[in-house]
Amino acid sequence: MYTIDHLPEGGKRLTARQHKTEWRLEDHGFVLCRFVRPLFQGPDGASSVFPSEWTMIVTNSLQIQSKGHNHFIDITKDVDGALKKSSLKNGSMTLFVPGSTAGLTTIEYEDGVLKDLDELLEKLVPSSRPYHHDATWGDGNGFSHLRAALIGPSLAIPFSDGRLMLGQWQQIIFMDFDNRPRHREIVCQISGE
Repeated sequence: MYTIDHLPEGGKRLTARQHKTEWRLEDHGFVLCRFVRPLFQGPDGASSVFPSEWTMIVTNSLQIQSKGHNHFIDITKDVDGALKKSSLKNGSMTLFVPGSTAGLTTIEYEDGVLKDLDELLEKLVPSSRPYHHDATWGDGNGFSHLRAALIGPSLAIPFSDGRLMLGQWQQIIFMDFDNRPRHREIVCQISGE
């Protein structure tokens, strides 16, 4: 087991442990990130350091309470907060929604375009007609699964100098298509340096 006295952007004492073929960076037993290469001794022979060309991977999650029925939620500030918390400056963030009745996209989060999107989804996949899924499970949310399949469960967003590389009018949107309120998790996996 090795201990690290500091990381860039922080002064926290953290622990690195080898686990099978990877190294885990821990804070009081909570895994903050994983490395696929081992740590090495610094020039002073005393402290372990991370070479700048190594990629760190930080995984955490956002919790969302949604209303269902095409509930669109701007999560841009939450995602930006997760990036800032990671202390990574350059890389890529992958967002993923576990489940089959929700999706993620980017759009200008503005009432008019949100109404247009809602109407488009209703035209493409009407909620009022029966679906084979409904006959199988009896839960009446076949349309939710199809809408989620069209939008997709994940996004990849690059970041540079600690900032998400989004356009001026581009926000990150969580979309819940289910026919009832749900507690949702969005997994954020941030890779970079």
